[in-house]
Amino acid sequence: MRKLRIVFMGTPEFAVGILDTIIKNNYEVVGVITAADKPAGRGQKIKYSAVKEFALANNLHLLQPTNLKDENFIQELKTLNANLQVVVAFRMLPKVVWEMPKLGTFNLHASLLPNYRGAAPINWAIINGETKTGVTTFFIDDKIDTGAMILSSEIPISENENAGHLHDRLMDLGSKTVIETLSLIESGNVTTTIQKEDHEIKTAYKLDKDNCKIDWSKSGDEIHNLIRGLSPYPTAWCIFRDNNQEWNVKIYEAQYNKEEHQENIGKVVSNKKELKVWVRGGILQIMSLQFPGKKKMTTQELLNGMFFSENANVC
Repeated sequence: MRKLRIVFMGTPEFAVGILDTIIKNNYEVVGVITAADKPAGRGQKIKYSAVKEFALANNLHLLQPTNLKDENFIQELKTLNANLQVVVAFRMLPKVVWEMPKLGTFNLHASLLPNYRGAAPINWAIINGETKTGVTTFFIDDKIDTGAMILSSEIPISENENAGHLHDRLMDLGSKTVIETLSLIESGNVTTTIQKEDHEIKTAYKLDKDNCKIDWSKSGDEIHNLIRGLSPYPTAWCIFRDNNQEWNVKIYEAQYNKEEHQENIGKVVSNKKELKVWVRGGILQIMSLQFPGKKKMTTQELLNGMFFSENANVC
């Protein structure tokens, strides 16, 4: 058995779950690399990454380079004398970094590669209506998420599951898959599979304001998938219109019921308890949302103090 000396690289909460599992399985983590501190929120206070918070709480050696090619960082990384690097939800590494350790650098990606390479694989799997997804470990090469695969693990996606819930399940699955991968590397029994390339591979594009906006001309299924695929973050949004007023509204949760109708697409129907939108193929009942200047609330909470006319619609 080889003695592993691991450098871990990651930034968000998803990566914390993996790092925690590595430590609890008694692997030696000689260093942790995460994003530099950034100001965030209205007060622009300096915010630590989730991985930094964990590293500080567990007295792990921490590095926060702003430039991964910086010579001082490269030298400090070499002094850690790691023989393996594990990457989870970090940024693209330069060759000088990923080729440094003797046993290589592997990444855990939250999809069944080669599908959903890119920044937001959990979200896009739901947005595209997939019924299954998973995680993949692979050795990093000079492109994004294209390296030789080590292990894949698969789970189903339920009909109404949102990205937040799937995130947590994939973090658990990813933790187990990383430990299995470490065991294979430790024992020298790793075999890899080259990713196949074809024109049907689906991409996990970076999420932005444009692709998070609801297109009400799409089918009810597609709209429902977008809402749950972006919940709780970054959240699907649209414009509510009523009596010459407009609001940019975030929609966190909705239920979709299929039925034939002749109503105008985008028409809003409400009473004291329910807020519904006619969509192509049925009706979408909005369960929780957020209006500008207000906190996230259930529809019933919103309708306690807000009234929509018969002319209300979304766009």
